[in-house]
Amino acid sequence: QVQLVESGGGLVQAGGSLRLSCAASERTFSSYAMGWFRQAPGKEREFVAAISRSGGQIVYADSVKGRFTISRDNAENTVYLELNGLKFEDTAVYFCAAKNTGLGAAVFRSTSAYTNWGRGTQVTVSS
Repeated sequence: QVQLVESGGGLVQAGGSLRLSCAASERTFSSYAMGWFRQAPGKEREFVAAISRSGGQIVYADSVKGRFTISRDNAENTVYLELNGLKFEDTAVYFCAAKNTGLGAAVFRSTSAYTNWGRGTQVTVSS
């Protein structure tokens, strides 16, 4: 089972930027579709962005499109989320998730699609 560890969260002013990283333990990382989700206090976990195993397919939530960028480095077993133009409403715990897709090229928006989750990293945006 792949283990995921997020890092890079912190406190930032509105309009600022952060780069989140998610390091995976699995040497077959390139077989996994990856996703980023976030959960604010009192709210359900919501989809942010997802990337296929090769990086050829990428999708974003409408709320972050044009501001956030997901990418991956299969040689480093890491997926990234670049957060730009941060808003107060982006404040949440950000989680990465993995799903083994074998040779598939799909991306997944649903939390239920993913089998492995990290513990999250806190992003706090001050207004």
